[in-house]
Amino acid sequence: MLNGIITPLITPLKLDQLSLDITSLNKIIEHVIAGGVHGIFILGTTGEAPNISYTTRRHLIIETVKITKNRVPVVVGISDTSIEESLELASLSKEVGATAVVATPPYYYGLSSIELFKYFWHLANKLPLPLYLYNMPLHTKINIDVETVLQLAEHPNIVGLKDSSANTVYFQKLCHMFKNSDFDLFVGPEEITPEMVVMGASGGVNGGSNLFPKLYVSLYQAALAKDFDRVYELHNLVMKISTNIYNVGSFGSSYLKGMKGAASLLGLTNNTIAPPFNNFEEKEMDKLRKALKIIRFKVDEII
Repeated sequence: MLNGIITPLITPLKLDQLSLDITSLNKIIEHVIAGGVHGIFILGTTGEAPNISYTTRRHLIIETVKITKNRVPVVVGISDTSIEESLELASLSKEVGATAVVATPPYYYGLSSIELFKYFWHLANKLPLPLYLYNMPLHTKINIDVETVLQLAEHPNIVGLKDSSANTVYFQKLCHMFKNSDFDLFVGPEEITPEMVVMGASGGVNGGSNLFPKLYVSLYQAALAKDFDRVYELHNLVMKISTNIYNVGSFGSSYLKGMKGAASLLGLTNNTIAPPFNNFEEKEMDKLRKALKIIRFKVDEII
């Protein structure tokens, strides 16, 4: 169904840290679409989905589809520990015109492979939209093993998987298994996206495309064309973003704080992150500012 660079959209919040900032949402969506991305994914990890209210989640779904106006597909995260909550978000997504939904394993309780299979199969039976599996073992503490993915791919309403495990052996096994299939495989970590595209991935769900969409689209296109000199040049910039934007400070939330902080410096939104996290203080923002200035110059130079 999908291919290319799918932006896992940040969720712009007002200064109250609770409600959706519609003006900034418009800016971000127009920014990534102008940058050539092939789709938008809301309510994922980069979108801080677990930390925002259901009222804000619903508001985000409605407004994102409205602003996007069918220019690119909109995919909605419905991950939850309660299947009823997931189905309600999916129902709204269908009603307003989203393309598909995405779900991680339900976190908190550890599910066996059999339980996980039954959960996703049951969920897919009830969903009004196609489902992408989301493998995120760092946060869910559950890995969707290769055999379970193969079994779930037989369900007509389960159309693909996004993997954020950063386990390249695992992902390459999936690419091999689905080589002659229309089952979509997307990689989350942008540091390994070009390698996985060369191996057969459908594309990347890369957080950095919020900031520099043209860079990530160009990298995907170069990998698809096997233009390895261009891949090397562009990938070097992606690694600078990863090193200097996502790893400021020693916080478990450095990625989210760096993403929101950088987006604010680019004028896309304010620097507001959802609780329980707090925004970067000025010393971290100063590091971001210096790094972003260099990266922005180099991106403008070669894109």
